[in-house]
Amino acid sequence: MKIYQHFKTITYHKWLVMQGCFSIGLYKQGICHDLSKYSFTEFLVGARFYQGNRSPNNAEREVKGYSASWLHHKGRNKHHYEYWIDYSVKDIEGGMAPAPMPVKYILEMMMDRIAASKVYAKESYTQHNPLIYYNSGKEHAPLHEKTREILELLLMILDRYGEEELVRFIKRKVLPNQKMWDDKDKWPLLIKKYKKLYDVSMLKQ
Repeated sequence: MKIYQHFKTITYHKWLVMQGCFSIGLYKQGICHDLSKYSFTEFLVGARFYQGNRSPNNAEREVKGYSASWLHHKGRNKHHYEYWIDYSVKDIEGGMAPAPMPVKYILEMMMDRIAASKVYAKESYTQHNPLIYYNSGKEHAPLHEKTREILELLLMILDRYGEEELVRFIKRKVLPNQKMWDDKDKWPLLIKKYKKLYDVSMLKQ
């Protein structure tokens, strides 16, 4: 049981996400981010399976075949796309489908990914790490088209222009226009507009 090491890691991660959320004006989400990690169910698993260079949930999966901590976590935190998977009213294979995430939670997810990359990469972290990690698993991620397109745009802006420009884009173009980004008819036009403006496409890392 590595209680202190796990507490230090999740608290540092939460601090980084809070800084990121505060920088774009998501104060409540920054404060409330990942509070469930301090719950009995999640904290004990993290302390038991702590390794320091990857999520303890993966180590729990290897031992038990599933992660009780993750099942608890994803059902309580709306910045995870897994929270937004629901039964579909359409006749599709498996009966389950991803729902579109509200843009404010996509933004929190982005800050979460940046923070996680900083925690695990440590001194070797660069602005390219979040996109590299995303590309390594994007083929199997059940993301709604809207969630995927917005997340990829944010990752590409970060990768090419850095965190300062990403924050500027979010504060000036995304948060003031949340209703447009959450409008099913308008968000595709916004994606097309800003991909062209920032001259970005999916970058292979």
